[in-house]
Amino acid sequence: MTLDPLETRSSSDREQALFQKLPSQIAWAKSSTAYFGELFKEISPNNITSREMLATIPVTRKSDLSSQQKNHPPFGGLNATRIANLKRIFQSPGPIYEPQGNELDGFRMARALRAAGFVQGDLVHNTFSYHFTPGAWMMEGGAHALGCCVFPAGVGQTELQAITIAQLQPTAYTGTPSFLKIILEKSDELKLQSSSIQKALVSGEALTPSMRAWFINRGITVVSAYATADVGLIAYETPELVSGMIVDEEIILEIVEPNGMTPLPIGEIGEVVITVFNPDYPLIRFGTGDLSAIDRNSMHQAAPCGRTNLRIKGWLGRADQTTKIKGMFVHPSQVGEIMKKHPEIQRARIIVSGNIGNEEMTLHCVLQNSLDDDLQKLNARIVDSVREVTKLRATVVFRDDHLIPQDGKVIEDARTYA
Repeated sequence: MTLDPLETRSSSDREQALFQKLPSQIAWAKSSTAYFGELFKEISPNNITSREMLATIPVTRKSDLSSQQKNHPPFGGLNATRIANLKRIFQSPGPIYEPQGNELDGFRMARALRAAGFVQGDLVHNTFSYHFTPGAWMMEGGAHALGCCVFPAGVGQTELQAITIAQLQPTAYTGTPSFLKIILEKSDELKLQSSSIQKALVSGEALTPSMRAWFINRGITVVSAYATADVGLIAYETPELVSGMIVDEEIILEIVEPNGMTPLPIGEIGEVVITVFNPDYPLIRFGTGDLSAIDRNSMHQAAPCGRTNLRIKGWLGRADQTTKIKGMFVHPSQVGEIMKKHPEIQRARIIVSGNIGNEEMTLHCVLQNSLDDDLQKLNARIVDSVREVTKLRATVVFRDDHLIPQDGKVIEDARTYA
């Protein structure tokens, strides 16, 4: 496969190109959005021409978006394009609203799909949700940019998914890795043909070593992409990579001290902070809340596929307690929102158990001592509230106070990642 010339640049050429564009993007964000207009009031865009100068700009964090958007709906004043000129608006848990402009591949997913082996003429079986969140549209836009046809499968309906694959014979898959495994196992159970799928780009959850090996045994090339609804593609794997993920060519990535501003030395784990050149949603130094680190080897050695950009060590956790469950973020603030709906709850903690793709979410509640209520009915009401707030199903259990540690955690990730 011939690589894009951008992917084989020297690091100095790449830095020069990105930082030549940066002052005008900062000027655009400052002049066209209320939020950055205020935040950058004392900043001269023409001075921001290096990583050192970029580090003087405050970080805007994803964890702040929900409150910012409540105060200044719908986008917190961070959008440069008004609603009438947008293609779509998405809602992620929080809730957080994300605008989509009119570019075919505004989330820049084509680069990751191409690296995964997707080519013009492929039929892509896309199982990301087309409802509320942008995952499906991110993949679809990238696939169309490559000249692929897309079947909008969406989530669920496993048996119908297996039947459709047998009939349409798609060559490629996009979705979570666990759902691909579930569909293929259902195909086996129903004695249906699924061998047309030769490659997959997965995201939304960890591609564990055991799942990766399972796909290899079936002759399917599966690689993962790291992307968010706010900034789009951040990094991606290629089949030749042994470890790590290659940073997208069209962003500036920094690793900074968690909840701080200062970039960390190469190799240290910190928060992923991204600057994008999106004209509709010009996020500058956007703190994703995710943890990662830059692979030291990528500073002086190209990836086996020939790509020369920095590589990160993949997703290494969260700077806060936000946890991704079945492809959906659950935020600590949402636990508080559930408690506000039910004053009977004195303390609460979400515990996520099981393994990737087969996880269980349980809300452990300590109730007020003076509670005089039908516990079964209360349990059912809380279950409904969890579903309403997080868009996920959960079991609710009532616990004695001493059984929930008082360590400040409201979300505990107890899953296994083998």
